[in-house]
Amino acid sequence: MKVQDTPEEWQVVATTTPFTGKKTSVRTDDVVMPDGSVARRDYQVHPGSVAVLALDDQDRVLVLRQYRHPVRQKLWEIPAGLLDVPGENPLHAAQRELYEEAYAKAGEWRVLADVYTTPGGCDEAVRIFLARDLAEAEGERYAVSEEEADMEVARVPLAELVRGVLAGELHNNCLVVGVLSLVAARAGDGVDALRPADAPWPARPFEA
Repeated sequence: MKVQDTPEEWQVVATTTPFTGKKTSVRTDDVVMPDGSVARRDYQVHPGSVAVLALDDQDRVLVLRQYRHPVRQKLWEIPAGLLDVPGENPLHAAQRELYEEAYAKAGEWRVLADVYTTPGGCDEAVRIFLARDLAEAEGERYAVSEEEADMEVARVPLAELVRGVLAGELHNNCLVVGVLSLVAARAGDGVDALRPADAPWPARPFEA
């Protein structure tokens, strides 16, 4: 048996959208279960996201520290952002986020991991990229606001982030998945064996 996630869609007999926000909404579906019963499922509808594990030539990861109101914490994270335009190329979105949040650019890009953040309650899909060959961006810096106005930027050794993840000190899902995926890739076939930056992404199909 091949261990691989597969597409499947159970019958929905009724659906409503009780809440619509600026970027996301909440949907309620009545879904037919295998035994014929109907169960109600509420979930957040999300456009999808990208994240960037940017690694410099000293084996340091570019990280941000940002306030996250729902969990009432300042979290260390990697640059990330929403796929604001339907069908948007995720690599282009990742390059934009790296520029806007860290004023950096990268010469080498690979796909590190694709994840569903909370599949029991949200359809958000995130593509995490590995970016190498870092340099300072060109042009004007992006004007930040709200929580991002208080954001800190740092470069932290990869080994220190691994230690923090395993010690329960770092909790951002993209950072955790990205850091541990990079370690796993290095222990396996190496980062050059990772998928190319334009690899298909069935969860969020995109234009070339």
